[in-house]
Amino acid sequence: MAREWTIPPEIQTLFATRGIDAAIAALAERQHGVLSLPQLRRFGLGTSGARERVRTGRLHRVHQGVYAVGHPLLTAEGRWMAAVLACADGALLSHRSAAALWGLGAGGGPLLDVTAARRVGRGRAGIRVHWRPAVCAADAGSCRGVPCTTVARTLLDLAAVLRPAKLERAIDTAEQLRLYDGRAIDELLAQARGERGTRTLREAIERLDPISAQTRSEIERLMLALCRTHSLPQPVVNGWIQLDGIGFEPDFLWPQARLIVETDGGTHRTRKAFEADRRRDQLLAAAGYTTLRFTWLQVTTEPERVARTIKAVLKAFG
Repeated sequence: MAREWTIPPEIQTLFATRGIDAAIAALAERQHGVLSLPQLRRFGLGTSGARERVRTGRLHRVHQGVYAVGHPLLTAEGRWMAAVLACADGALLSHRSAAALWGLGAGGGPLLDVTAARRVGRGRAGIRVHWRPAVCAADAGSCRGVPCTTVARTLLDLAAVLRPAKLERAIDTAEQLRLYDGRAIDELLAQARGERGTRTLREAIERLDPISAQTRSEIERLMLALCRTHSLPQPVVNGWIQLDGIGFEPDFLWPQARLIVETDGGTHRTRKAFEADRRRDQLLAAAGYTTLRFTWLQVTTEPERVARTIKAVLKAFG
């Protein structure tokens, strides 16, 4: 995941007009009181300059190459930010620490969890580094100004390290805080096949929301029965489409006709998920796919109309 610790233009302007001390103070204020040696170098302050400021008490070493500005006392956000800065560009607060940042509980313990896209050499005291070279932009979020894994990725990471009861509490808390995005979790689970924790997270969600799991199974059964009753070709259920490095798992797919049918089976929905669905539909449309969306009510009470609509689209594609 490409993301560098760049200096914002306004901080660069401040550096040019008011000097290094003003720029350092402003940048530290944005980053919960901490900054990194690479950032200091952007202001022309190298290792020796940083050491001199440590000696005089203007900087305080938190981790190798990471400093608190002015005083050594940091907030929780400052400690989390320092840990991320210590683990190179692209690093994200993750696992238990990301859960604590998002307010999902799960506890943090004495070590801070950070996921890094590349190895950071020697270990960092007080930091548990999770090396995952496949970290991508979709995993990256931000909470209270601290780069961290998204709620969906955080829950998947927790599923690999927590007992089921604690994982379920984190999921339940995410829903209470309106942070739970069922569609995002479904897509992540589809893309993370084989990763540790995927099965555990699926099972936890089904235990917490068995109605949604049953509803999805039921609507699949109804759609397949609808196709048989109205002499429609049988679709591929939960197939897989890969476009520009992005994977999609449509509910029902007729590959030759490039037709997708999505059904609202009662899974958790958020405004963010609604927007993501529309962006996905647009990307698929640009690739020649047609997406039809039917509600649970339409499938159960208007099966003839649903069948006519699907049949018309299939006929148009020959």
